Amino acid sequence: MDAAASVEIRGALVRLRRSTGLPVAFGGLVEAGHRRMRISELNGTATDSLRRLAVTAGNGLGGKAVALARPCAVTDYSASRQITHEYDAAVAVEGLCSVVAVPVVVRRRVRGVLYGALRTAQPLGDRTLTAAVDAARDVEQALAVRDEVRGLLAAARPQTVPSARDAAWEQVREAHAALRALAPRIGDPALRAELLAACGLLTDGAAQDAVRLAPRELDVLACVAAGATNAATAERLGLRAETVKGYLRSAMRKLGTHTRGEAVVAARRARLLP
Repeated sequence: MDAAASVEIRGALVRLRRSTGLPVAFGGLVEAGHRRMRISELNGTATDSLRRLAVTAGNGLGGKAVALARPCAVTDYSASRQITHEYDAAVAVEGLCSVVAVPVVVRRRVRGVLYGALRTAQPLGDRTLTAAVDAARDVEQALAVRDEVRGLLAAARPQTVPSARDAAWEQVREAHAALRALAPRIGDPALRAELLAACGLLTDGAAQDAVRLAPRELDVLACVAAGATNAATAERLGLRAETVKGYLRSAMRKLGTHTRGEAVVAARRARLLP
């Protein structure tokens, strides 16, 4: 399993138990190239019976959630007629009865499953089901952002630096702006550092005597350089339009410029932007 994805699953399980009071939560990701999910993360379990359990799409509760791409729940796992029972032994060793399984779906593909469980046979209320769905959505958003970042990182590492006149260089500039906009949304410090390091490679490193711009000032300039209006920049960065204008004015003052275009040119000359 992707180590970074493991962190997201682990955190979601902690939040699920905290928000619902469920004694047990566990989950894992679908293996690449397979319709099989392997349980890798356990929280609140008393045994290791579920660890590394491979769940095939369509089988058991989690496999049903994978196959249908929607949440599934049972009140008494071992007696339920709504699921198949290939994994009854592992579930029985852990002593689980009421179980909910929620798929993690990213771009219409099931990437994993989160489970929450009780050791008694009682219905799981709407509050619990909603909390389980919310936890899965958190993982979905994190994985979607990671996918986008990795795609941009791959696109933003040219083997050779093209001419500024080359259309390919404009694509690099657009990738730089997108990476800068994504950076504040990355919760994983290692991935965020990798992303910002890639931005640094694209600018070829700032000169020693370059103007020092605050990170948000540089984010705003990167969007402006890619052709975004103040309103579009605000939406992209999750800021208010007035805040964007403030950062832009501050950057222009530091760069000794009077217009947006002049600021972009000055930032590129200082190698703050690609």
